[in-house]
Amino acid sequence: MIFIIILSIVFFDQASKAFAIKFLQLNTPVPLIKNFLNLTLVHNRGAAFGILQNQVSMFVLISACAIVLIFFNLRDKSNSRLLKFSFSMIMAGAIGNLIDRLRFGFVIDFIDFRVWPVFNFADSVITIAAFLLAWEMLFKKHVA
Repeated sequence: MIFIIILSIVFFDQASKAFAIKFLQLNTPVPLIKNFLNLTLVHNRGAAFGILQNQVSMFVLISACAIVLIFFNLRDKSNSRLLKFSFSMIMAGAIGNLIDRLRFGFVIDFIDFRVWPVFNFADSVITIAAFLLAWEMLFKKHVA
């Protein structure tokens, strides 16, 4: 099941980015919901919020290490389903953005709420997973 989750997220992420590349012009907003949501193709050469620009090798190395660590965490039978699901989502998002960095040297971003930096589906999945992980850590009942 974990494999299907990861494959599905990576597929949707890459498909949405292919759509953005095909139908959007770089840095040209296309309004979907006036004054709220645009589609704006951006080449993100940095990390979150565009920090650490042009550090592709570093991001590839960090992503690869994170993917390997998550893989071993997913194999841990003592982890809860929510923890495994969250790790799967993070791994899938990391793979999606890693594919971009390896193919293009940057990440394709296109979801633009105008009050937040432009992002993509993989970024959304990673963010949701981070909240799920926080929930698990804060509210999990620890057995002594």
